[in-house]
Amino acid sequence: MSERATALPPLLLIEDDPRIGPMTVAMLANDYAVELAIDAATGFRLATGRDFAAIVLDRRLPDGDGLDLVRTLRADGRGVPIILLTALGSLDDRVGGLDAGADDYLVKPFAAPELLARLRAITREHSDRDAAIMIGDWEFRPTTRIINSPYSGRIVLSRTEAELLHLLARHPDQTLSRERILRSVFSPGDAVGTVDTYVHHLRKKTDRDIVTTVRGQGYRVGNP
Repeated sequence: MSERATALPPLLLIEDDPRIGPMTVAMLANDYAVELAIDAATGFRLATGRDFAAIVLDRRLPDGDGLDLVRTLRADGRGVPIILLTALGSLDDRVGGLDAGADDYLVKPFAAPELLARLRAITREHSDRDAAIMIGDWEFRPTTRIINSPYSGRIVLSRTEAELLHLLARHPDQTLSRERILRSVFSPGDAVGTVDTYVHHLRKKTDRDIVTTVRGQGYRVGNP
């Protein structure tokens, strides 16, 4: 790989069509270092093995529906921007793709300038949303729900765990009551004890007091 290619942001293209795959790689080659996978299994292995700036994903793959791969990546805590690139262009198809967790949906045939513009838009939005928050020596990325810990390495949080930690991290000098956390993070009707349960989950998952109890007042972000 050339020095120039290594300087380009990495992009994963998952496309099994022997004509469209190489053609799309060529379209993107000036802007991205593209890795091509021709099935969902290879795509998942690559997507979970390194960090990509974005993923462009076909729906119809030889070993499954691309939507299932999107759902699997999101369930695994992967917040990488994803564009579905497919001939399935009905309203239901587009809505289903976005509901599955894709960031955008582009119908074939497509023009290279539009694909590049959509990639710029979703990577820019992702970068803005996923700025790192430092909690002691820990790096927390709320959008991808990932903590990079000097003790335990990479920790993936559930959506609720991440929302709770993000709320506390936005108020680092304050103690938030259980009632305040309940209103901000949980569903109406949930018991206040639900807050305690998720704080316990966070502490167990991180093996540190990333959330500190202030007796009689509530919780605040700790210094793990």
